[in-house]
Amino acid sequence: MTKFINPGLVKTSRRNVLRGSMLAGAAAVTGAGAMAATHAPKINKINATSSMIYKAAGEQAADSTAEPVDLSGYTRVKQELVSPPFAPEHEQVATGGPKIIEITMETTERLMVVDEDTGAEVWALTYNGSVPGPLIICHEGDMIELTLRNPVDSMMEHNIDFHASTGALGGGGLTHVYPGEETVLRWKATKPGCFTYHCAPGGAMIPYHVTHGMNGAVMVLPRDGLKDKDGNPLQYDKIAYIGEQDYYLPMDENGEYRKYEVAGDDYADSLEAMRGLIPTHSVFNGAVGALTGEHALTANVGETVLMIHNQANRDSRPHLIGGHGTYVWESSFTDAPLRDMETWFVRGGSAVAAMYTFEQPGVYAYLNHNLIEGVMLGATAHFVVQGEWDNNLMEQVVAPREFTT
Repeated sequence: MTKFINPGLVKTSRRNVLRGSMLAGAAAVTGAGAMAATHAPKINKINATSSMIYKAAGEQAADSTAEPVDLSGYTRVKQELVSPPFAPEHEQVATGGPKIIEITMETTERLMVVDEDTGAEVWALTYNGSVPGPLIICHEGDMIELTLRNPVDSMMEHNIDFHASTGALGGGGLTHVYPGEETVLRWKATKPGCFTYHCAPGGAMIPYHVTHGMNGAVMVLPRDGLKDKDGNPLQYDKIAYIGEQDYYLPMDENGEYRKYEVAGDDYADSLEAMRGLIPTHSVFNGAVGALTGEHALTANVGETVLMIHNQANRDSRPHLIGGHGTYVWESSFTDAPLRDMETWFVRGGSAVAAMYTFEQPGVYAYLNHNLIEGVMLGATAHFVVQGEWDNNLMEQVVAPREFTT
């Protein structure tokens, strides 16, 4: 249901790429095919002012006279990132000393179907080809060493802002890569919790990239693992990584979703749609139904699942129908978890962890309990749980039947 960007249609280079700073600051693009002149956006003062902030942060860091970091005592390991809703292999309790965790991500631009029923599609801007980008896991005190690559056939400049990191706008000022370029960023995980990361080239390109799927989550575990308020250890059997994505897909005068030849060609139309602040879709993991049916999440009765929910742009209110958030970390793993939550809160631009042990078999709906978004806009996932039914927890005493008054 997907195809990759730029299948031999448009030659790209550093000169004609759709650059965030150029678009946001000058409203013009050099080079044929990148964006039609009729689609050039109008730039307001706020956008122009903010368009170069990430570049300025990079220049400031580049001028630094700081001493090189002492990496003695660190062990280097490679983390193989996997596609959502799955999590990479990791230790829940850290063994040994701090580590330098090496990861690689590519800023892949690809055409994705958002809703098969309506034909809605988007030129998704992604990390490693998925919406959301892959989950990264480390422990407090570890370092993440990211190699970020922008494929040569991309149309745009990309970078990455880690909310879990410190300095240079989350690394956003140090990671600008054009098509055919790569960069390496290393940062230390000093705060435990779940955190958003996202692309932030500058100006209006920041919300444009985020609302086109370019975001994901990092989980920084305490070195001694998760615990309850009394310090008792908590463990999980598996992770369900859910990225909630709001899309603002342009429509034509007939109410049909517009289609575009290459990534970025929808820029002006998308900015116009985004200014209404009303998403056309709010979906889990990139598309309507991405985590239902044959793609539903699975578990067994007695299994404990850690649900990691990322929303890079809007507030969300996850609820597990038929279950609960036994332990919920809405802010940080430093704080004691909330207990037995029916619905929990994900602030826009953050990620939250919730833990639950399934007690009954069946299908559980996990959704944004703004039911308009959950039911009508697509923010719903399913857990299919196998096991034996427990009548002590619930029993149908009488099946539906007619009655007389």
